Amino acid sequence: MPNKKIPVAELKPGMYIADLGAGWMDHPFVRNHFAVDDEATIREIVDSGIREVYIDPSKGHDVAHAPTEHDVRKEIEAEMLRVAAEDVPQRRASVREEMGRAEKVQTEANKLIHNIMNDVRLGKQVEVEAVEPVVEQLTESILRNSGALLSLCRVKNKDDYTFQHSVSVCALLVTFCHATGLDAETTRLAGVGGLLHDIGKVRIPDRILNKPGALTDEEFRIMKGHVVESKSILEETPGIGEISILVAREHHERHDGSGYALGLKGEEISQMGRMAAICDVYDAITSNRVYHKGMAPHEALRKIFEWSKFHFDPLLVQQFMRAIGIYPVGTLVMLESGRIGIVLEQAASSLLHPLVKVIFDSKLGLYVTPREIDLAKASDDRIVGHAVPEKWGIDPGRYMQ
Repeated sequence: MPNKKIPVAELKPGMYIADLGAGWMDHPFVRNHFAVDDEATIREIVDSGIREVYIDPSKGHDVAHAPTEHDVRKEIEAEMLRVAAEDVPQRRASVREEMGRAEKVQTEANKLIHNIMNDVRLGKQVEVEAVEPVVEQLTESILRNSGALLSLCRVKNKDDYTFQHSVSVCALLVTFCHATGLDAETTRLAGVGGLLHDIGKVRIPDRILNKPGALTDEEFRIMKGHVVESKSILEETPGIGEISILVAREHHERHDGSGYALGLKGEEISQMGRMAAICDVYDAITSNRVYHKGMAPHEALRKIFEWSKFHFDPLLVQQFMRAIGIYPVGTLVMLESGRIGIVLEQAASSLLHPLVKVIFDSKLGLYVTPREIDLAKASDDRIVGHAVPEKWGIDPGRYMQ
């Protein structure tokens, strides 16, 4: 039987949750799928701010009238396609031209945030003067072509997740600001905030921060405290801007008021806070962790689009999707012909018709001579969905140069 989507008000003991419908940092459960044994578990789900879940009727009680996951997915993707028909931001360089510069600035940014966090652990202040030049370099790379840096940011070392996540959120937020037409100064301050948004994690015990299993209620409470700690550290930082502090203070707030640390709702959350929340969750759910396998970018966007019913600003989610693309650069996609390719570049006319490098034929099970196809010009093929790299044994990064 297919999974079904139900509101938590209809959740009962004896059901089996197939998907909690929230980012992994928004709930204390180690997994997204488990049996509901008692009312206490349901209360814990409700208290986590989760409004809807998917159940697996083959493993527990059913809800006859509930829509199937397939029906929900079809409806969401139809709406995403409508949004995708609109124009996307223009690039000043190709991904190929920008990749080398993007690699250098990403490496420098990772080293910088690593050093800053180590310094803060030792009681030193954050030096904004050291952060701003790197944010400026990140911004320049993004303005030339955001796809290069964002594709690099999706590849993370599990041991350095906190540092690399900070760089990714910075890059995503700067890209988002640029796509929404915010001015250069606001974008710069947003970038600084993105790079430093998790600085408070230096005050979270390593046994909790790096725990490979489920957090206890008390551990989850302590973990959520990193937001308050980030705000405190940045407020004590000379020369920091208010917008940068807002990013750190509000990136875990949720549109329906279910977030933390302040429980703000709707427009009580600043626009920058609402934007940062989207970037933070997108990067978290697309990243591999010890206990969490990252989603493909397309799947992550679909989830965020779905969650925008409660957790995110729906209009900002649409703008975010246009900023990075339904199939972001570096995504492995399946074409209607059965060929598999890597997205190299977004088209100016539509997010659905990027430049793709075809490398594999799924029908023959064979690699083919790499060939670039501009789907905006080719009328004989189209993307039908993302392809899972592990399934086909393909490393997309090898084909990006």
